Amino acid sequence: MRSSEFIIIGGGPGGYEVAAELAAAGRKVTLIERDLLGGTCLNRGCIPTKCLCASASAAMTVAGAAAFGVDVTSFTTDYGRAAQRAAGVMDQLRGGIEAMLRDVEVIKGEASLKPSKIVTVNGEELTADRIIIATGSKPARLDIPGAEFAVTSDEFLSLTDVPQRVAIIGGGVIGLEFASILAAFGREVTVIEFRKEILPPFDSEIAKRLRMTLSRRGIKFLTSTRVVAIEKGLHIIYEGKKGKDSLDCDLAVMAVGRRPVLPEGTASAGIELNERGFITVNELMETSVPGICAVGDVNGLCMLAHAASAQARRAIGSDVNLDVIPSAVFTTPEAAMVGMTEDAARSKDYDIMIGKASFAANGKALAMGEGDGTIKIIFARESGFILGCHILGPHAADLIAEVAALMFGMTTHEELADELVHGHPTLSEVIQAAARNAK
Repeated sequence: MRSSEFIIIGGGPGGYEVAAELAAAGRKVTLIERDLLGGTCLNRGCIPTKCLCASASAAMTVAGAAAFGVDVTSFTTDYGRAAQRAAGVMDQLRGGIEAMLRDVEVIKGEASLKPSKIVTVNGEELTADRIIIATGSKPARLDIPGAEFAVTSDEFLSLTDVPQRVAIIGGGVIGLEFASILAAFGREVTVIEFRKEILPPFDSEIAKRLRMTLSRRGIKFLTSTRVVAIEKGLHIIYEGKKGKDSLDCDLAVMAVGRRPVLPEGTASAGIELNERGFITVNELMETSVPGICAVGDVNGLCMLAHAASAQARRAIGSDVNLDVIPSAVFTTPEAAMVGMTEDAARSKDYDIMIGKASFAANGKALAMGEGDGTIKIIFARESGFILGCHILGPHAADLIAEVAALMFGMTTHEELADELVHGHPTLSEVIQAAARNAK
C-alpha cells in the first residue's frame, strides 16, 4: 500500500488549488480525478457559462451600438461559434491547471473509500495522513413524469445549437444565466419557478427588479408555478396561480439545483451524511472520520467554486474567513450579493439602517448606457458594521468585492460614508452613495 501526506479526491477548485499549494510547500500530494481537471466549474459550469455570457453581452452591445453613434447596418449571432469559443477557453485553462500540478501525483480514475482511511483507485490501495474529499455535485432532476425529456445544465452546455423556443425549469442562478444568454441570441425563453420570486437566496427587492428587467428583454416568467409533467414532444404541464396550464417548447432545461457526488464507499467508511445527503462537516471541514475532510459542493454549505477553494484552505489549516463570501449572477444586468438579506437581518432582530443608491445617478453608468440598476446596503445601527449588500447593475460581480473587503475589515457606516475616497467617475461611487443615504 502506497502512502502520501495528502490524498485529494476531485480535481475541481476545491482540489487542484490546494493540491498545488501543498506541493509548492514540499508536501507529498496525490490527487485523484475521474474526469477532466477543473471540475464542474471549468468544464460544465462557471467558465463555459461566462464565455457564453460574454458572447451575449457582445451581441447586446452591437444591437444597441446606434445609441453610441456607431451604426451597424446588420448583424447575426451564431450560437455554435460562441460555444466553440467557450471550448477553446476551457482547453486553455485546463492546460494551466496541468502546469500548476506538475509537482502533484495526478491519478486518472474513480476513487473509492474503505474503512481505516484507505482509498482505492484503479485496483491500487492508497492511504494518507489526511484525505480531502472534493468530489463536487451534479445536476438534480425533478421527480416528475417525463423528466428525462429535459436536458440538465451539463447537457445544455454541450450543445452547439439551441432551438427557438426554450423553457427553463428553475429560476435560480443557473436558470437565469441561461435565460439571459439565450435572450441575447434571439431565442424565446420562458422561466418556470416554483417559489414566488426568482433567486431565492438574494434580497427579494433585488430579485424582483432583476425579474422586471429581464422581462423587458423579452424573457417570460411563471413564478409560484410547479411543473408536474413533461410529455413527449416537450409539452410541459404546470400548475400555477390560475390552476393547471401547459406550454410547448423546442428545448426544456432542468435547472433545479444540484446533488452531491459521493465517492463509492462513503457510508461504509463511516462518513456521516446530513438529511439532504451531503457530507456533514465541522468548522474545520472535518467529517465524522478523523483525518478525512470534505470541501465544496459535496458538503452543501456554500455551492460556489471560490467557497470550495476557501474551504479547502481551511481544511489544511489556513485561517480563512468563511463568513464573508460574495456571490454573483452573470445576467444582463448582473446581480451580486454578500452577507445577509434585509429579511434575514430583521429575522435575527438586528436594528438596521438601509442605504440605497441608483445607477441612474452615476455618471460612469450613464456614460456606459447602463443606468438601470440599484445597490442596497444593510448596516447594523449600533456598531455601524455592514451586514449585507445587494447590487443589481453593471459590473455588480466586481463591485461586490469591495463591499466584501469592507466587511472583512469591519469598516463602519461612518467610515464608508464620510472617510473613504472613491474615484470619479467610477461605478464604485454607488457604494458610497448608498452609505450616505442610509437611514
